[in-house]
Amino acid sequence: MDWLPWGEAAFAKARAEEKPVFLSIGYSACHWCHVMAHESFENEELAALLNRHFVPIKVDREERPDVDRVYMTYVQAVTGQGGWPLSAWLTPELKPIFGGTYFPPEDRQGRPGFGTVLRALAHAWKNDRARLVAEGDRVITALQAHFGDRAGGGEGVTAETLKVRATEAWAKAWQYFHENFDARDGGFGGAPKFPRASNLDLLFRFAAKPGADSGVAREALAMAEGTLQKMAQGGIRDHVGGGFHRYSVDEEWFVPHFEKMLYDQVQIVVNYLEAFQATGREVYAWVARDTLDYVLRDLAGPDGGFYSAEDADSLLSHGGAEHAEGAFYLWSKSALDAVLGPDAALVAAHFDVRAEGNIGPERDPHGEFTGKNLLWQRQPLAVTARACGLTEEEANTRIVAALKKLRGIRAQRPRPLLDDKIITAWNGLAVSAFAKAAQVLREPIYAAAAVRAAEFIERELYEAGRGVLFRCYRAGRGTNEGFAEDYAFLIQGLIDLYETVFDLRWLRWALRLQETMDALFWDDAQGGYFNSAAGDASIVLRLKEDHDGAEPAPSSVAAVNLVRLALVSGDVANFYERARRTVLAFLVQWHGAPGALPQMLCALEWLVMAPGQLVLVGDPKAEAFRRLAAVAHERTGARRSVYALEGAEGRAWLAERAPWLAAMVEIGGGATAYLCEHSLCRPPVTDAAALRALLR
Repeated sequence: MDWLPWGEAAFAKARAEEKPVFLSIGYSACHWCHVMAHESFENEELAALLNRHFVPIKVDREERPDVDRVYMTYVQAVTGQGGWPLSAWLTPELKPIFGGTYFPPEDRQGRPGFGTVLRALAHAWKNDRARLVAEGDRVITALQAHFGDRAGGGEGVTAETLKVRATEAWAKAWQYFHENFDARDGGFGGAPKFPRASNLDLLFRFAAKPGADSGVAREALAMAEGTLQKMAQGGIRDHVGGGFHRYSVDEEWFVPHFEKMLYDQVQIVVNYLEAFQATGREVYAWVARDTLDYVLRDLAGPDGGFYSAEDADSLLSHGGAEHAEGAFYLWSKSALDAVLGPDAALVAAHFDVRAEGNIGPERDPHGEFTGKNLLWQRQPLAVTARACGLTEEEANTRIVAALKKLRGIRAQRPRPLLDDKIITAWNGLAVSAFAKAAQVLREPIYAAAAVRAAEFIERELYEAGRGVLFRCYRAGRGTNEGFAEDYAFLIQGLIDLYETVFDLRWLRWALRLQETMDALFWDDAQGGYFNSAAGDASIVLRLKEDHDGAEPAPSSVAAVNLVRLALVSGDVANFYERARRTVLAFLVQWHGAPGALPQMLCALEWLVMAPGQLVLVGDPKAEAFRRLAAVAHERTGARRSVYALEGAEGRAWLAERAPWLAAMVEIGGGATAYLCEHSLCRPPVTDAAALRALLR
């Protein structure tokens, strides 16, 4: 394949040779991308056919999410589904004329093969080019009209009307989740199941939102807990090494596609932290720690940034050429027996290990996993302990030791390929997760990891003179500047980091990045944020993400960021107005189909329910201060921002932007907490118990 990168050289070649473009979009850890590459792109006959009639371009969706979203939108519109690899054929002017996802090399089960599609399109381009060009024009026009119809809808909406619309949308969202919840296996809908973190974020807000109906709150918490429990027990979780695989192909969270993505790990961690805050159950804190330990061990770069992913596939043996999906993670019973000795029966009972393998033909139609076992917890620890004649404590101790032993043995296998790109947006999510873990679990190692990641981005992926972020780093900074999600996710992370370590450098940088984000991506006509900056002629359709999927939409996160930054922005009214216009830009979607934008519904709560402020006065390094700060994160509750008044410079900077803070002082020379709403504060308190009582 004569692959070219996305850029003017490839476009000029297509125009000069009057050939259509074949665009293949994938990512390093994508299993089916590897399959299509092996079957079709390494096939000499198919490669020659494609090179002769098309200009082939390869794009990493993680480096160019803007390109991916344009053509994924097209493929979803014409086929009703999407995924990777994404295959699209374009005119030399980059307008789509045909597309799909994975194509087998030859016709198979009523599905056209890659060769068939290539020959048909080459023939059509030669003999009916005008029709294909007209189709490309028609598609772009239709998509522009479609997104124009979905835009806005918030003209003339007052603050009071917005509250009404928000309440209606929350009620619709609740009904959606209630009707689609899988009461047996957790999650929503059937197979495949994805760990969509924003769904659980909203459920935890239903459980904690002030004034929520107690029945709704209890059921929302039960749905979130039920999902997290089943995920933690299932094969989607790596019980040996920690972390979560991309998604489950079945409804039981059992058999996953085995890639591990950074953005999944860190968003799922936040879900488990919220579950711990909501319930106090230590098991959720344990899963969060286990997942973060995996990230620190296997995805952390030496200089502070976090790598993107681990592949689904791995070699079957060192020095061999044969590879398979999940090979790194699967076990035969004989291997477990040999490694674990007397503890093998205990592990087999708890994790459903069988001599014939535990992945049946209904989940393994191609026989790839015959005789292999994927560890998943099929029964409670108490049942396992009783069956093996042990106490729960004895069983737990021996299982934990056995898993540690298996991790050491597994480490000797060929590891899945590590995608060592460091992506700004995903590292922003990681900063949030580690900062929140430090807040909730009170473990300094997590705060240190968040600081190191933020410092890496500042050092390697930020051009301070222009205030501009870059998208990714690998053995040096990439050429692509950041997209809206890079700014939104990092700004969120920096705010969370400030509320953890109370270093004003992070809050100041967040404000600077918000200025840049507004300048590059803000839609002044309709509100909200475009995914990509203006001026790139290769982007034939400038979009605003209107779906909270595997990652939340940039506008959903930005709306919350604007509210959280408003108090210290020096321009509170403007920040609130921009947040209001952001949510109103998507009113048609979140009011009509609120299940599509759960994170935006969380943003609505920040906007319409007047978040409070917790102001801590004193030295953040002092034990008394730390005790007060810890109380702020013990439980979920009303939305509020947390600030620290300390040192002359810090006090002056905050008081300049929020003058009502200037009068706050330490009572009795010790750390003091002020709980405020609308700049009106309750009497200050100086001990953790009194603050805990105020926050109830």
